Amino acid sequence: MRPAVRFLSDTLIEQIVSEAIQILCRLGVEISNPTILSLLSDHGAEVDRERSHAVLTEEMIHKAVESSPSSFRLYDVHGNETHHFAGNAVYFTPGSAALNVLDYSTKRMRKPSTADYVDYAKVVSQLKHIASQSTALIPADVAPEISDSYRLFLSLLYCEKPVVTGAFSIESFEVMKDFQVTVRGTEVALREKPLTVFSCCPTSPLRWSHVTSQNLVDCARCSIPVEFIAMPLSGFVAPVTLTGTLIQHTAETLSGVVISQLVNPGTPILYGGSPAIFDVRYETTPMGAIETMMLDCACNEIGKHLGLPTQAYISMSDAKQIDAQAGLESGMGAVLGALAGINNISGPGMIDFESCQSLEKLVLDNEICGMAYRLIEGIEPEEDFPALGIFEELLKERHLLISDHTRRYLKEEIRFPGAVIDRANRTRWEREGALTLEERAHREVERLLKAYTPSTLADEIKTELIRRMEREARRFGQDHLPPRK
Repeated sequence: MRPAVRFLSDTLIEQIVSEAIQILCRLGVEISNPTILSLLSDHGAEVDRERSHAVLTEEMIHKAVESSPSSFRLYDVHGNETHHFAGNAVYFTPGSAALNVLDYSTKRMRKPSTADYVDYAKVVSQLKHIASQSTALIPADVAPEISDSYRLFLSLLYCEKPVVTGAFSIESFEVMKDFQVTVRGTEVALREKPLTVFSCCPTSPLRWSHVTSQNLVDCARCSIPVEFIAMPLSGFVAPVTLTGTLIQHTAETLSGVVISQLVNPGTPILYGGSPAIFDVRYETTPMGAIETMMLDCACNEIGKHLGLPTQAYISMSDAKQIDAQAGLESGMGAVLGALAGINNISGPGMIDFESCQSLEKLVLDNEICGMAYRLIEGIEPEEDFPALGIFEELLKERHLLISDHTRRYLKEEIRFPGAVIDRANRTRWEREGALTLEERAHREVERLLKAYTPSTLADEIKTELIRRMEREARRFGQDHLPPRK
C-alpha cells in the first residue's frame, strides 16, 4: 500500500472550486493583453477593454478543464521518455530561477556566472533522483535581454535531461522555441515529444501581465507544456486563512487554464503554484513554513480533483546556509509532496526564499528525494509468509546477514544513501576526517564535476545551438559569449 496524506475533504474541495468559479464569473480577472481579451470576448466573456478586464462564464471554465489533458509525457534531448505526469507519479526538479548562488569557498551569496551555470548543469546531469533540470540560475555575465534564452541554451548544451524553464520577456520565447526545434528537428517532432515545461505566473490578486499572458499564448500555440505558478500570499495579497488563499489560487489558476485551452484545446498543463504565507514580523514569504507546505499539498488535491496533473514549489528552505534549518524544511517538503502525490516537485537546491541556489544543497536534496521515493514505495511482503522458515534460520544462525532471503531483498528493501549522508560510527567518522555535512556535500559536488561526461547530443546540433545563441547575443550588443569552461 502506498502511504498518502490529505488535507482537504471532497466536500471542501468542491466548495473551494465553486467559490473560485463564482469569483471569475462575477469579479473577473485583469488581463493586460488586448489579443487575449478579444479571444475571451469571442467565447462569451464580458470584456471591458478600458480596464483590461474580463468576466468569465462557467461554461468556458468547465470546457477548458475538460479539454485539458489528464496526463502528458516529457522527453530528454534524445527523445527518450523521462516523465509521465499522471496519477500520483512524483518527479523532482531544482527550484528556479535564482538571482544568487551560495559560494562554498566564501560561504556568501553572490551573482552567478556562466561557469556556475555550467557546473550546475553538469551536477544535475548525474543526480539520480532529480528527473529534470530547471533554468535554475540567472547568469549575470550576459546581457539581461538574453538571460532567458541563454539559460536554456546552456542547459541543452550540457545536460540531456528535459528542462523546466520560463521567459521574463515576450521576445525570448521565439528563440527558446527555436532551440527546442533545433534539438528535435521539426516543430511536429517537438509537439510529439515535448522537451520543456514553461512556467507561466499570474500576478496576485487575479491579474495576468502582458508578458506572462503572451508567453502562455505562445506556448499553447506550439503545444509546449505549461505549469501555472500562481503565488497568492496569505494575509498580504490573499485572505489570511488557508482556505481563502486556496480559493484565490484556484481562481487564478483556472483563469490560466481557460486562456491556454481557448488558444489550443488539449495543450498540456500542470496545475501548479507557489502559494505561501506572509510572515508579517519580517515581511517575508517563507517557503519552508508548514502552512506553505500545506497550501502546496492542498492545491495538488484540488488539481487532481479537476483531473489535471500537478506541480508545486515545495522541498526548499528559507535558510541562508547549509544548516539544520535547510535540511528540516527541505526534508519535510519533499516527504509531504511525495506523500501528496504532487507530480512535479520544484525546489531542490533552493535557499533564501527562492532566491539562491546551492550545489551543495542540491546534492543533499538529491538524497532527500531518494528517501522520499523509498517512503512512497511503502511496505510490502517479500516472501515473508509463512514466516516460520526464516525465523528458524535466525534462531539457528543467530543472524541473517548472508541468508538467501537477505541477499535477494537487501537492496530492494533498504536504501543506502551516498557519501553526503553519514552513517559511520564515531570512530570511523573521526578517522575519515570528521567531515561536516557541508564538507561532505562539497566533496560530492567536486566528485560529480570530475566524473562529468559531455552530453551526447549530436555535435552538429550543439554547433547550431551555439550559432543561434551567438547571433541572439549580437542583437543586444554582446559580441562574445562568456567562456563556458
